[in-house]
Amino acid sequence: MLKRLALLATLAILAFPTAEAQTATEHVALGDRDHEARNAAGALAHYEAALAVDPNLYEALWKASREAVDLGEFLPDEGQRKALYTKAEGYGKRAVSANPDDAEGHFALARALGRTALTMGKRDRVRYAAEVRTEALAALAAAPEHPGALHVMGMWNAEVMRLNSFERFFAKNLLGGKVFNTANWNDAVSYMERSVAAEPDRISHRLDLGRIYADVGSVAKAREQFVWIASAPLHDYNDAHYKEEAARALASMK
Repeated sequence: MLKRLALLATLAILAFPTAEAQTATEHVALGDRDHEARNAAGALAHYEAALAVDPNLYEALWKASREAVDLGEFLPDEGQRKALYTKAEGYGKRAVSANPDDAEGHFALARALGRTALTMGKRDRVRYAAEVRTEALAALAAAPEHPGALHVMGMWNAEVMRLNSFERFFAKNLLGGKVFNTANWNDAVSYMERSVAAEPDRISHRLDLGRIYADVGSVAKAREQFVWIASAPLHDYNDAHYKEEAARALASMK
């Protein structure tokens, strides 16, 4: 699958003039076009072409990170997913370095770190969890209602609370994850509700809000989110997968 994505990226590059013939800004615009068309491979190829012209172009860096995460999320091969997440993490770090005061770079890095953590063992996951929280809060410091960063913080709280008592004790006391003490279900719900309020048409926000509602026993509210997703139009690259997950969650509640 990774070879296929590389081939698609190569074909996308061949389909338009070389990096020297176009400005980095033009490549970003073409990447944005492919992103809107839910063509993540083409978008990533354009953003990387922009970076070949200008390696420190902030807009291309955080958007390249976004597309790499999108491409990796549902790949069945763990090695291929990890490679894309590592690439996303690298672009995210470069974005933060290029523009440390803007929210998008911090959010892109938080998202990539969160995905990378899922490929690691428990000790490394604890370290990554602290970094995810730091980057998400940095994004919110720059843009307090950033929907993606609110989503990350909602999920951060939820994922910590989903650990069983032994796992939380192990993380807090043996792995140095003292920040886990700040996690709670109220914040998980609050952050995710704010994320949906800021961006109500995004399926991924509503899917994770529904899951958190189910976790805290708000079954009717959870069902409402999953039902909404069933009739929502596709917007993001992985929305078809999110719809399938929402349908399974809804079916399990009947």
